[in-house]
Order: sequence, then structure tokens, then C-alpha cells
Amino acid sequence: MGDERLPREVWILLAAVFLVAMGYGVISPVLPALAASFNVGVTAASFVISAYSVVRLVFAPFGGRLVARFSERPVYLAGLTIAAVATAACAWAGSYWQLLAFRSFGGIGSVMFTVAGLTLVLRLTPVGLRGRVSSLWATSFLLGNICGPALGGLVAGVSTRLPFIGYGVATLAAAFLSWLLLRRSTRVAPGATLEIPEMPVRQALRSRAYLAVLGASFVYGWMVIGVRFALVPLFVVVELKRDDVVAGTSLTLFAVGTGSVVLLAGRLVDRRGRKPLALAGLVVIAIGALALGFAPSTPLFMVASLIGGIGSGLLNPALTATVADVVGVDRRGGTVLAFFQMAGDLGGIAGPLVAGAIADNWSYQAAFTATGVVAVLSAGFWLTAPETLVGGREPPTRPPTQAEPGSDVCGPAADTSSS
Repeated sequence: MGDERLPREVWILLAAVFLVAMGYGVISPVLPALAASFNVGVTAASFVISAYSVVRLVFAPFGGRLVARFSERPVYLAGLTIAAVATAACAWAGSYWQLLAFRSFGGIGSVMFTVAGLTLVLRLTPVGLRGRVSSLWATSFLLGNICGPALGGLVAGVSTRLPFIGYGVATLAAAFLSWLLLRRSTRVAPGATLEIPEMPVRQALRSRAYLAVLGASFVYGWMVIGVRFALVPLFVVVELKRDDVVAGTSLTLFAVGTGSVVLLAGRLVDRRGRKPLALAGLVVIAIGALALGFAPSTPLFMVASLIGGIGSGLLNPALTATVADVVGVDRRGGTVLAFFQMAGDLGGIAGPLVAGAIADNWSYQAAFTATGVVAVLSAGFWLTAPETLVGGREPPTRPPTQAEPGSDVCGPAADTSSS
């Protein structure tokens, strides 16, 4: 499968992602409480969280264009710095509107460093290791999000504003270490990367594999980012008549399910293909969503949470690796990756709204059923999508100018010489 070693730069970026995710986890338990301290209602306090995703969604295309214009490393470092400063500023917010403005500005920095960082990681990763690196990227986020809330709870005991300073420090540390360790790397130097052409989104949209990825990313955002955090806690309190401890345990079990399979899924994605793991992940997510809604007892609800997490862990590496395949080894894909992340953010915004409306007008069971249906519909797109792994069923790579109209070839899908 070629060189099994990962470039040093990839490990540096993975370590930085862990620091950032841990910082995000530190503030997640206290952000709604800080917003509520300004004497606003539940809706306004919740919107501070949603605004972050909305800004990420709106700014994502511009983030991709910044990467195309200035290359990955400067956009990545600038994004980390903006996120750090904006989030730390929340600690000194004197009103609800100041808090909302600082948090929203942090969303701009977030989309800059996530798009630039993931673009850089995938470009530097050997073709045969894309699935494993995608799973390592997801694991870094997961571990950070697990460690962060525990630390945030301890820090919040001193002050609800201190965790925001902690996030700023952690993210600035990630920016400084990334700058220090990458400043001499010729692989990520702006002069070198700007010579690599950028893949247009309209070309990626001609690939059925990329369209399937966008649909599955929407499902991932709907279930993993949206319904999981917005609907599950309400369901626990209203339907199961349990307290917040049960809700927190179910969220933890979801994360455990993801963490238990994501590294194995990354290896299988590189060995067996992207498509089988994507299909399996979507089907398991659908099963988990239905099980959550119809679980007759708390123990079975916990099992359903674990199943949903397993589906998430199976799906994640397949999506990221497929995007990397579509972009190819001799293109930059900042804008293509930005649209991929937009689909997930859109799902994270639409999921709670649509599922919440269904729960209000019909039932929680109907809301979870709708989530399962969306996952099954997305799986249908994957049934007709080509396999993009080297040696799969993707048509032979040809230059864009030689591809037939309507072809799924979006430039080099993979470098067969490294297989």
C-alpha cells in the first residue's frame, strides 16, 4: 500500500486538533449558563449555541476561498487566533449581545482553521492511509470533547467565565505550537502550496460520490450534532421522566460507541472501501435513531445511544476519505471541503428544528423516526455512488479536459502509483 508512515506535519495538526477540541469541551457546559446570567429566556440562551453553527455555515464558502487564495497554513493559524481571542473575550462580555457577538465571531475562526487544517491533513496523507487519518482526526476531536467537559466542570466551580479564558489559552497554544513546528516545513509553505491548482466545487458536484457524501454529512450533522444534543435530553426528561444525569450518561455512551469503532473503521475504509462503511454507518444510525424513540426502558435507551454512536464512528472516516479521493492528489480542495462541512452544519441546524417541530406536533417517536428515514434516504444515494478507493469501481483517472460530459471523474481520484 506504499509508505505506511505519516508525515510529521500530520501528527502536529492532529495534536493541535485535540487541544482545540478540549478547549471547546471546556466551555460547552457553561456557555448556556453564562448566557442565562444576562436574564434572557431559554430560546435566547440556546441561540448563543446555534449562532455559532449558523456563522460557520454562512462563512464556510469564504473560508474555502481564503484557503484557495492564501494557502492552508496562514488561514489555519489566523483561524486559530481569531477563535482563541473571540472565545476568551466572552469572559469579559458585559451583556447578552456582546456575548452573542464574540461567540459568533469565534465561529468565523472555527470554520477557517477546520477547513484549512483538514485540507492540509488530507493533502499530506498518502492515498492508502486516508481512512486511518480521517479516523485519527475524528478521534482527536472526540477525546478532546470527552476530556474538556470534565475539566470545564471543575473550572466552572471557580467561575463560569474562567473556562472561556481556558479555551483561549488552549487554542492560542495550538496556534503557537503549529506555527513553531511548521514554520520550516517545505510541505506546507504558502509558496509551494499555491502552485497546486484548486478544484472547483462545480466539478466535484459532477461526482455521484461527492453528492452522496454531502447527503451523508447532512445526516451526520442532523443526528450527531443536532438531535443528539437538542432532542435526546428533552426526551429523557419529558418521556422517560428521568433527570439530567441520565441524559448526560446517554451522551457519554454515544461518544463511547463512536470511539470504540472509529479507528477500526478507518482501517477498514482503507482496506475494504469507502462505500461499504458509509452504508453500514447510515444503516446503524437509522437503527439507533429508531431505537432511541421506541426504547421501552432506560437501560434499552442507553443501548440505543451506544448503537447510534457506533453508526457515527463507522460513517465519519468513510466520508472524509471519499472527499479526499474526489479531490485527488494533485489538487487542493479547500472549497470542496468547505461545502462538505457546510452540509454537516446545515444538518446540525435543521435537525433540531425539524425534529423538534415534529415532536411538538406529533410525538418524540415520530421525530426519531424522521431521523431514521433521513439516514435511510441518504443510504440510497450511496447505492448508486461509485467506490473511490484505489482499486475500486471508480472509472480510470483522466485529466478533466478528457472526461466525457456527465462523467463521475472529478480529476484524479487517487494516485495509483502509490498503491
